Amino acid sequence: MSEKRKYKKRYCKYCEAKIDFIDYKDVASLRFSLSERYKIMPRRLTGNCKKHQDMVSNVIKRARAAAFVPYVVTRKEVVPNPFEILK
Repeated sequence: MSEKRKYKKRYCKYCEAKIDFIDYKDVASLRFSLSERYKIMPRRLTGNCKKHQDMVSNVIKRARAAAFVPYVVTRKEVVPNPFEILK
């Protein structure tokens, strides 16, 4: 038999809030799907369902193209809290 899970199952916060559309200009809501180096977090860490994770990844890519979110922060540009820049 396999062992029981030792972690809490994550739920999609977009399904719980019944969100159908995510706006790429709303950077404050995107920060939970980005790492500290502005990389897109995977589904297993965020808990998003497949539909909303695809939507989030497209929205982040649009926000990067519109220069709302940087592509990647380099190791040389170490910032204590990179999300302070986005406010």
